[in-house]
Amino acid sequence: MRITELLSKESIVLKAAPAGKKEALEQAIEIMVKSGKISDRAEYTRQVFAREKEGTTGIGEGIAIPHGKCKGVKAPGLAAMVIPEGVEFEALDGEPVYLLFLIAAPDTKDNVHLDVLSKLSVLLMNEEFAEKLKNAADVEEFLQIIDEADESIPEMKAQNAEVGDVEETFYRNIAAVTSCPTGIAHTYMAAEGLAKAAKANNCAIRIETRGSGGAKNVLTEAEIAAADCIIVAADTKVPMERFAGKKVIECQVSDGISKADQLIKRAVKGEVPVYRAVQGEEAGTAAAGNNSLTHKIYMHLMSGVSHMLPFVVGAVY
Repeated sequence: MRITELLSKESIVLKAAPAGKKEALEQAIEIMVKSGKISDRAEYTRQVFAREKEGTTGIGEGIAIPHGKCKGVKAPGLAAMVIPEGVEFEALDGEPVYLLFLIAAPDTKDNVHLDVLSKLSVLLMNEEFAEKLKNAADVEEFLQIIDEADESIPEMKAQNAEVGDVEETFYRNIAAVTSCPTGIAHTYMAAEGLAKAAKANNCAIRIETRGSGGAKNVLTEAEIAAADCIIVAADTKVPMERFAGKKVIECQVSDGISKADQLIKRAVKGEVPVYRAVQGEEAGTAAAGNNSLTHKIYMHLMSGVSHMLPFVVGAVY
C-alpha cells in the first residue's frame, strides 16, 4: 500500500489559515470527514483532542502529526494542510507549524496501514521533502511529491546498522528502543532521529521499535551484549531487565526526535549510569524522563492503562 492510497484530493488543503491550534485541528478534521473515512465525527474529534492532551503532536521543524484511533473511523486515512503563515501549535521546538498531517485509524486488528503511515513519518524528517510539500503549486503536485518519495525510500528496517557486525571505524556500538503508547509518528521519528545522529557521529546503531502493533527489530542478546550504550526513548512500558549491567540512557520518546544528537554524543562519551534491575520489579518499565514522584505516579498509571491507549504504532507515536 502506498501513502497516496490513504490521502485523497478532497482531504488536502494547501492554503489553510487557522487562527490557532484548536482551529487547525478542527479544520483538519473537517477535511478528513470530506474524505469519507469517518463514520462518527464526534467520536473521532474526541479522540484527536484527547490525544493532544497527552502531549503535543507538533514534532518540531514546522510539522505536526495529530491522530486518532476509534470505532468512528471506517477506514485508515490521511488529511493534509499546508499553512503558509504558520500556526502556534505548542510544538516541541516552540516554533509555528506549517505542515500538518492528520491520521485516522480504525479500531481494528487489521494494521496493514501501519507501515504506510510509518513511511510518511520518516519522510517528514527529511527537510527537503517537507519543503517541497509546503511549496507545492497544487494538490496534484503535492500528491506527486509524496508518490515519488514513497517510491524511492527503502524499507524501514534498513535504518538499522547491525550492532553485532560493526567495522572498527565506528566509535561506538549503540542499541536503542523507541516507543510511545498512543501514536504513529513519534516512535518511528525518534528511531529515524537516532539513526541519523548515530551516522553523523560515526556510530553503529540497532533500533527496536515498540507499539500496539507489536515490537519490531527486537534487540537480540548478542546485540545487547555488543552495545556500548543503550538508549531507551519511550513513554510506555519497555522490558528493561535484559539491560541489567549495561549503560542505559532513559528519556522521553520526544527526546529521540528533538535531542537525538545530544543523546548519541552522551552515549559516545560513556558518561552514563549502569542499569541495575531491582529485585521483584515488573518485566517492563516506562522511561518518561526521571525518577520524580510525578514519574512514579505516571509509571503506576501506565501499568494499569497502557493497554487502553493503543494507536497505530507497528515499529512508531
